[in-house]
Amino acid sequence: MKIEQIYTGCLAQGAYYIISDGEAIIIDPLRETKPYLDRLEKDKVTLKYIFETHFHADFVSGHLDLSQKTGAPIVYGPTAIPEFEAIIAEDNQVFEIGKIKIKVLHTPGHTLESSSFLLMDEHGKETALFSGDTLFLGDVGRPDLAQKAADMTQEQLAGLLYDSLYQKIMPLNDDIIVYPAHGAGSACGKNMQKETVDTLGNQKRTNYALNQKDKESFIKAVTDGLLPPPAYFGMNVAMNKKGYESFDEVLSHGSKALSPDEFEETAELSGALILDVRSNNEFAKGFISQSVNIGLDGDFAPWIGALIADVQQPIVLVTNENEEEEAITRLSRVGFDHVLGFLQGGFEAWKDSGKEVDSIHRISAKQFEDEIKDKAVKVIDVRKESEYNAEHIDEAYNKPLAYINEWISQINPEEHFYLHCAGGYRSMMAGSILQARGYRNFTEIEGGFNAIAQTDIPKSDFVCQTKVFPYIS
Repeated sequence: MKIEQIYTGCLAQGAYYIISDGEAIIIDPLRETKPYLDRLEKDKVTLKYIFETHFHADFVSGHLDLSQKTGAPIVYGPTAIPEFEAIIAEDNQVFEIGKIKIKVLHTPGHTLESSSFLLMDEHGKETALFSGDTLFLGDVGRPDLAQKAADMTQEQLAGLLYDSLYQKIMPLNDDIIVYPAHGAGSACGKNMQKETVDTLGNQKRTNYALNQKDKESFIKAVTDGLLPPPAYFGMNVAMNKKGYESFDEVLSHGSKALSPDEFEETAELSGALILDVRSNNEFAKGFISQSVNIGLDGDFAPWIGALIADVQQPIVLVTNENEEEEAITRLSRVGFDHVLGFLQGGFEAWKDSGKEVDSIHRISAKQFEDEIKDKAVKVIDVRKESEYNAEHIDEAYNKPLAYINEWISQINPEEHFYLHCAGGYRSMMAGSILQARGYRNFTEIEGGFNAIAQTDIPKSDFVCQTKVFPYIS
C-alpha cells in the first residue's frame, strides 16, 4: 500500500493518490488530470474509484475529466445529488481497492453531503482518515457554505458538524493518521495549522473544536469570526455539481497566441479583463493600460476568485515567456475557463509595437520615510485586519484588499495617499485596480511593511497576531 499526498500550495489543497495490489483511488483531484494519469502509468495500476469528499467551493475538481479518461466511477457520500453519473454511497459502505478497504463515513456539517473516508489496511486495521473539509488540522470546516441550498442557519449546520465529529470521528483510535483536504491559508477554515498530516490523537488534544465542553459551546466557537465566503465559491460548487468544459478544451482555446493588434481588438470586442500575471516588480515598471496585476508568484488562484469573482468573465493574459499554460491551468482550478488568448511576445512586444503603456508610481521605503518626514500624509494599508492590528504605521488606514470593491468609492481622487501591504504583492494588485478605475493620485511602497519596518517611521507597538478567519491570505 502507498499513500501519496499531492499538495498544491497556492490553493492549500491536498489530493490523495492511494495504491494497493495493482489498483488505485484518487481523492479530491485537482482540475488538470495529467499528473494523476502519469502516476497511474508509471505505477502500472488501474484507477478503480475517484472519491469526492463533497462538492468543493474553493476549487474545481478534476473528477469528471479523470473519470472520462480512465473509466473509473466517481463516488460521493450520502445525500449528494450530482447532475452526472456517480455512485452515491451509503453511510458505512465499504469499497475494496486491492488488499485495502475504504469505509464511507457520512459527516455532514460543512456541507450536507460531506463525507470522510476511513482506510483499513490489508490486516483490517483502521489506518488513515481522509477527512475532507470536515476535520482540518487545528480546525474544522466552516459551517455556512450550505445555508442557501439547505435552508439552514450556520448554527444548525454547526450542530450537524458537532454530531459528525463527536459521534463518527472522535471515537476512532488515536493512532489513525488524518489527511485533510486543506491546510493553512485556505478560506474553508479559520485556525488551521501549517502541517498537512497529523495523528487523530494529537488533534483530539490540540484542536480547539474537539475540546469544547458541549454542543452549544462548539457551535459558538466554530461560528465566531466567520466572514462572508468569497463570491466565486457558489459558482465553483455549481461547476462541481453540474459539470464543466473539459480542461483540455479550456487549455486549447486559452492558448491562442495574439499579436498586439489582435490582443487589443479581442479585449475591446469581448470586454475581456486584461490580466497581467507577471511579478509586481515587473508590472510596476510598465504595463498595458487598464490591466490588472495578480502575480503567479503568490496566492494567485484564491485572489483571482476573490477579486474577479465572476467565473464567466472573459480574460486575456499578459505573461512572461512560456508561462501562459501555467496561468490558464491555475485559472481553471478555480473555474475561470474563459481565457481568450495571451499576448504573444509578452509586454515587450506590446511596448515595441508603439502602443500605449502605463506604470505605477512606486518608491522605496527609504524614499517614503524621507517624503513623509514632518508631514501629515494619508497612508492606506491593504493587509488583513489581523496583520494591521499586530503592527502598523501610526495613523494609517486599514483597507484590506479583499474588500477593495467596497472601499474604493470612498477614496477621494483629489487627495494623494501612500499604499502598501506586507511585501508588495497585494498593494500592486490594489494599485492596478485603482488605476484601472481612474484613481491615479497615489504612491505605492516597494517591499511593503516588511521594508517599512526597517525604517524609523513611527509605528504602533507590536502585538502577536491572533488567528482570525483568513478570508484571503
